[in-house]
Amino acid sequence: MQVKTPLKRPEILAPAGTLEKLKTAIHYGADAVYIGGNAYGLRSRAGNFTYEQMQEGVAFAKAHNAKVYVAANMVTHEGNQEGAGEFFRQLRDIGISAVIVSDPALIEICATEAPGLPIHLSTQASATNAETLEFWKEEGLERIVLAREVSMAEVEQIRQQTDVAIEAFIHGAMCISYSGRCTLSNHMSMRDANRGGCSQSCRWKYELYDLPFGQERRSLTKNGAVAEEFSMSAVDMSMIEHIPDLIQNGVDSFKIEGRMKSIHYVSTVANVYKAAVDSYMADPEHYVCKQEWIDELWKVAQRELATGFYYQTPSENEQLFGERRKIPQYKFIGEVIAYDETTKIATIRQRNVFEVGDEIEFYGPGFHHFEQTVTSMRNEEGEQIDRAPNPMMIVTMEVQEAVAIGDMIRKKK
Repeated sequence: MQVKTPLKRPEILAPAGTLEKLKTAIHYGADAVYIGGNAYGLRSRAGNFTYEQMQEGVAFAKAHNAKVYVAANMVTHEGNQEGAGEFFRQLRDIGISAVIVSDPALIEICATEAPGLPIHLSTQASATNAETLEFWKEEGLERIVLAREVSMAEVEQIRQQTDVAIEAFIHGAMCISYSGRCTLSNHMSMRDANRGGCSQSCRWKYELYDLPFGQERRSLTKNGAVAEEFSMSAVDMSMIEHIPDLIQNGVDSFKIEGRMKSIHYVSTVANVYKAAVDSYMADPEHYVCKQEWIDELWKVAQRELATGFYYQTPSENEQLFGERRKIPQYKFIGEVIAYDETTKIATIRQRNVFEVGDEIEFYGPGFHHFEQTVTSMRNEEGEQIDRAPNPMMIVTMEVQEAVAIGDMIRKKK
């Protein structure tokens, strides 16, 4: 493969729905995270940050040479812009590295009332060509998050015509609507998807009915004619097997979707893409996508995986209906909160039930993995126990290899 030069290492941008997820993402290799504030975002249920939490998150990120962006990508109706200037000034003064915005009104307010705060264009704005990127560059925006409908060939063409920074989604859930702009939720649950209230109506299960004239409707899903209910939902995206294309075509930031996903998901996906990017940048000519990276991604809860619009227009094979073709086999059971090198005893905060006899896997940043059997464990009072059933309970156990604070534990379902 002929490698284009010069190559620039892309930023790995991870979601952070909470302060815990922010720290986890950075600990596991993210160069930057994106969060939501208490207004103007599209994830009203994502555990959005207060100003005080933002301050703590920014301090943690700076200590680890990382950045924090705030998504403020709602579509504003009359009156929704009130207070936006003060909101953006607060973000600027806290040290937020950039805001991600789609609404021109909010872009104008941010640029005029909070000068010095960089603005990135959200994918909701549907930037699909170089002329659009140049327009927003002239408006003062530093980075454009491409529409999810852009193909890899178009990414290459766009990069050849503009030097504005490009951010693109590379992993996670994909909205079935155009660039995430949808009103299904508005009509079906009276929650405005474009102002933070999406109820994900496309992910619901739907029945298929036969409606003979003058007769009662007849379900085609409950009488065996159709095996499973239908949805209008897309499978998730994964570009782990296409890292060279993304880097060679000038994508500056690899965006992972999932502000509402768990720390297990965030840590695993950030860890995998960091390993892949580091491997490619170290030796592009001999780069190989490792099967262990692909296998690792399947250890976290997600839907089936595809490459979205990058290489072809999605077909029925990239939609969710019928029986699942592949199911994740692992569940997250705990995290290491302390380790004694002398006794080799790890202190673990439980996240899901596990017990003596379980085969478990420890993993940490830098792709450090090992498996072992739970032979014994004790509760916080030092009593021998056979099972850890209570959420967030503290247990101790001997481990076969050294672990570190922040390492995660999972087991096969």
